[in-house]
Amino acid sequence: MTAPSTAHRLTAATALHRGDRAYQQDQVEILAHGRVPGCVLAVLADGMGGKSGGRKASDQVVMTARQIFERYLPAKDDPAETLKQLVMESHLMIKLTAITAEEEPHSTVASFLLGPLLDCAVAHAGDSRVYHFRGSEMVSRTTDHSYVQRLIDEGKLSEEQANAHPQANLLTGCLGTQADPPLTVTQIDAVKPGDSLLACSDGLWHYFTPRELGAIVHGLPPREASEMLVTKARQRARGGGDNLSLALVRVDAIS
Repeated sequence: MTAPSTAHRLTAATALHRGDRAYQQDQVEILAHGRVPGCVLAVLADGMGGKSGGRKASDQVVMTARQIFERYLPAKDDPAETLKQLVMESHLMIKLTAITAEEEPHSTVASFLLGPLLDCAVAHAGDSRVYHFRGSEMVSRTTDHSYVQRLIDEGKLSEEQANAHPQANLLTGCLGTQADPPLTVTQIDAVKPGDSLLACSDGLWHYFTPRELGAIVHGLPPREASEMLVTKARQRARGGGDNLSLALVRVDAIS
């Protein structure tokens, strides 16, 4: 893999809000590699299962991500395989947690691993998403593992109808269940200066079109963009908002 033709720097931010729920069950972190500059791992988990079960599950995802990333060697290890390991080890650890807990801890996961040469792997399970923007235009996003996404794929629902569907929160799989999670891993071949990567839970993306998300992450620095996304999501939730979280990384050219 060749080095990017333009010198670049990464700017990043995370945001977490309880919404209108009694408990915070989302967790999010952006980890910078301890030995390789320009290598970052973003991980986001939306926990489910009782007042403490969901938080146990999302904590387990972030803890597992930290442990795996500490051992990760960008020049040697495959990023896609590393993310698969993150998801499957988190799944196993949540299942082990469930044995000692009265709740049924489950979690989604959305994660991306950006290398120093701007190669990027993406993994998710459930309905937490990763978006890739070039400027303000969406290049791609992950496809939810959910009941309404299945109806969209079958041509029975539009994206707009899916958002308002009474079973919009019904997942077809996640971490911590008896069955293995419906893991999807993809590769973004060329992240470029001017691009942004956004991981977010459904408590955030539910309130925005891709065009709105792109305009905000492109038009503002990551910290201000994150604050605006949370503020707008809270306004649009009108007192009925879920936990929400996001991890945003932007690649900027150095002139």
